[in-house]
Amino acid sequence: MIVSIIIVLIVALIVIALWVSAVQQHKEKQESERRKELTKQKAIIEETEEALMNSANIPLSEYIIRILQRRIYEALSTMVTNSPNSKALKSRLNEAKEHLTNAVQGNNNETLSLPSNDKQLVSLIQGIKKLRVILRSEHNKGRVDSQTFVAEDKRLEKLQLRINIESQIKRGLSARSANMVGSARQYFEKAHATLSAVSYSDDYVTAKRQEVEGYLEAISVELRASNASALKKKNEQEQDDLDVLFAPKKKW
Repeated sequence: MIVSIIIVLIVALIVIALWVSAVQQHKEKQESERRKELTKQKAIIEETEEALMNSANIPLSEYIIRILQRRIYEALSTMVTNSPNSKALKSRLNEAKEHLTNAVQGNNNETLSLPSNDKQLVSLIQGIKKLRVILRSEHNKGRVDSQTFVAEDKRLEKLQLRINIESQIKRGLSARSANMVGSARQYFEKAHATLSAVSYSDDYVTAKRQEVEGYLEAISVELRASNASALKKKNEQEQDDLDVLFAPKKKW
C-alpha cells in the first residue's frame, strides 16, 4: 500500500514537473515573441522617422506625411499592446495621435536643388527609394487606397527620374567645360537612354530629351570639326614631307 502511494506521488511529481516546465517554456516563448515584435516595431518607427526627416531634402506631399505619421502610430499601438505597463510608450503614442490630428503642410513642388556631393546625391536617391518601399508596404496592408498609392508612387518615381537626369546633365556639362568631350558624351547618352526608357511622356521628359539631344548634336559637330581639322593638318604634314622628299637637290 505504501509502495503504491509512493509510486503515485512520484508520478504526480513528475507530471507536475513536466507541467511546470511546459508552462515555463510557453512563457519564455511568449516573451521571446513579444521582444521580437517590439524590436520589429521599433525598427519600423526608426525607418519611418528617418523618412520623415528627409522631408527637408525631398518635397513630401501631405498624403505621404500622413501615411508616415499613421505608420508610426500603428507601430506604437502594437508596442503598447505588447508592453501595456510602459509609460514611455504610452506617452509616445499620445504624441503620435496628436500629430495625426494636427494640420499638415505638405510640399507638392517637384523642383529640388541637387547636392553637389555625390554621397549626398546617392543618399537622396536612396531616401526616395525607401519612401516608395514604405508606400507599397502600407498599400499592401490596406492602409493606403489604390488611387492614392498610384498617384504618390508616380510622383516619387518622377522625382527620382528628375534627380537622375539633372545629375547626369550636370556632370556632362562639367565634363564638357573641362574639354572631356568623351566623358561628357557618355553622361548625355546615359541621360538620353534613361529618358527613352521611361514608360510615360510629359513636358519634363520631352523637354529634357530635346535638351540632351541638343548637347549630343553639338558634341558631334565639335568632334566632326575636330576630326576634319586633324585630318587637314595630317594631310598638310604629309604634303610637306613629300615636298621635302621630292624637292630638287641643291648643288653645293
